[in-house]
Amino acid sequence: MSAIAIGFARIGFELRGYFRRPDTVFFTFLFPLLMLGIFGAAFSSLGEVGAKPDGTGGVSMAAYYLPGLVAAGIFLSGVQNLAIDIAQEKHDGTLKRLGGTALPPASYFIGKIGLTLVTAILQAALTIAFGVAVFGIALPSGPGAWATFAWLFLLGIATMSLLGIALSALPRSGRSATAVVLPIVLVLQFISGVYLQFTMLPGWLQSIAGVFPLKWLAQGMRAVFLPEHFASAEPSGAWDLGLVALALGAWLAVGLAATLITFRWTKRS
Repeated sequence: MSAIAIGFARIGFELRGYFRRPDTVFFTFLFPLLMLGIFGAAFSSLGEVGAKPDGTGGVSMAAYYLPGLVAAGIFLSGVQNLAIDIAQEKHDGTLKRLGGTALPPASYFIGKIGLTLVTAILQAALTIAFGVAVFGIALPSGPGAWATFAWLFLLGIATMSLLGIALSALPRSGRSATAVVLPIVLVLQFISGVYLQFTMLPGWLQSIAGVFPLKWLAQGMRAVFLPEHFASAEPSGAWDLGLVALALGAWLAVGLAATLITFRWTKRS
């Protein structure tokens, strides 16, 4: 079998292992949906936000939070899930045993990226469906918005998956993986416009967040799900989808290079 065929076969194996771990499913699969439910219910009394001077064009708080949480779901599925999972596989010897087989590294990566893709699709669909059914969120109707969503989603998956694989080299053991990775992903979510309006943050913190990919993915998702006039609330006053693509593409290259340099079948001594 070719490396690609073996990789696609591993996707099913990875999915079965993923959904057999309730803690992983909760913290990476159901977490955005849970947060949408909490924020949507907690701030429902505030009414609509972002209305034009004539009082039209506003959206509910649940609708405002939806794009950021969709972006966070991709981030969690790729960066958090893969970084912790691979670090633990190194620690318990799973990777060492796989390295002793004929399994090509490319097939292993295809399995992991395929896992991220499938779970992120299911997660995004569930989160969006929940928002529509429970909070009555109106979805974009034009094909252009969904085309933008498609390329953002796929580019986000590729970028976050490679960054997750690369980040798995940072923990020194499987036991420390959660303690190392969780603070990173939590801080990035809070400073990247997922839970707080990005322009509410001080300028220096916006500059720090602008270095990292989650800020750009969340901005791109806002361009998909929010009315056009919400772009005026962005730091530049526009969605800047070209810069979003450039930033995610740059981090994709960084993740690929770091993965090729740092990935090993065995744990660090």
